[in-house]
Amino acid sequence: GIEFYAGEGVGLVTRKGLSIAPNQPAINPVPRLMIQQHLQQLANEQGYIGGFAVTLSIKNGEQLALKTMNPRLGIIGGLSILGTTGIVRPFSCSAYIASIHQGIDVARANHIEHIAACTGSASEAMIRAQYQLSDMALIEMGDFVGAVLKHLKKAPIPNISIVGGFGKISKLAAGHLDLHSRKSSIDLTFLAKIAGELGANKTLEMQILQCNTSVEALQYCQQQEINLADAVCNLALQKVNSIIPKQCLCEIWAINRAGDVVGHAGSIR
Repeated sequence: GIEFYAGEGVGLVTRKGLSIAPNQPAINPVPRLMIQQHLQQLANEQGYIGGFAVTLSIKNGEQLALKTMNPRLGIIGGLSILGTTGIVRPFSCSAYIASIHQGIDVARANHIEHIAACTGSASEAMIRAQYQLSDMALIEMGDFVGAVLKHLKKAPIPNISIVGGFGKISKLAAGHLDLHSRKSSIDLTFLAKIAGELGANKTLEMQILQCNTSVEALQYCQQQEINLADAVCNLALQKVNSIIPKQCLCEIWAINRAGDVVGHAGSIR
């Protein structure tokens, strides 16, 4: 047999919901299998019939782990040994998405009934203050709102708050599920059309079309008492509800650069 141990800089799992049971070193199943297969091959070659005790360590792992989502996932004391192929890819989107899925799974396994998926630190601070949410209930989704919504189809949670800057929420309202600037752009024509439907005159619509940013467009609308942000949140909510299971309740919050709420739609229990 083979036993795995967390050396210096490798984390220990403390919560249910991950692929590794609590009180085990944070070494994922595929790396464990790869190590086991290589050791077994060596044992066969050398005629060794005993067992193995494997300790993995990562230099400065405990300090580096503080910059990751490990503490929120209940992995303490260091980094995780991840991987599915044995090939390292710098800033892997798939690894980020996997961490989002893990966050939802951990929340669900620990009976959290309300999670908040946030695009960044400002949105996270706002929603934490609104509901006094624990770290376990906060999902750092970045630009990957699609990863959150699609995983909720497999692992539903009763109440979901989606929180982001007005520009990113406007992209979701336009139907985009990847909010990164490389994948989707602010659609000023879309915003001008919404403003028009809310009663904006042609002058305001033209101003919106000539804006440099979505925030500038929002400010013009606020000056004319056109509630663009709530309308955008409502459209974003419609997109979300078209994906997540019906038993899930969702709300959308849009904030400005100062972290203040500018728009909201939906309700949760």
